[in-house]
Amino acid sequence: MGDKPPGFRGSQDWIGCVEASLCLAHFGGPQGRLCHVPQGAGLHGELERLYSHFAGGGGPVMVGGDADARSKALLGICIGSGTEAYVLVLDPHYWGAPKSPSELQAAGWVGWQEVSAAFDPNSFYNLCLTSLSSEQQQHTLD
Repeated sequence: MGDKPPGFRGSQDWIGCVEASLCLAHFGGPQGRLCHVPQGAGLHGELERLYSHFAGGGGPVMVGGDADARSKALLGICIGSGTEAYVLVLDPHYWGAPKSPSELQAAGWVGWQEVSAAFDPNSFYNLCLTSLSSEQQQHTLD
């Protein structure tokens, strides 16, 4: 895309949610809407947005932070009574032959986590909420 120095291509360097969002737009993928959360403790204030995103057919949410530099993807959310809330977290670093869902879950590659345990309260987070444009949705239906 031309936004990185020449040595970036072919390197082991990572990109974040902002760059992922730019790539989606540049290469015509799903739309990526960014949401910045200044502190992980503030994620509780974004639960309704995440719920609406998934309930409305939104795709995976890419997540990156600073103090918590472990990238993750959110695949769903479950909001209970009171402050209880869980997110379905996928570790995007898995590669290899597909395994059964139970094997992936047992190995920690995917699973439900309580929101306060999944996010560092002192780390900022960038969320990239993915969804198909109406044109892309129509193309999938055709």
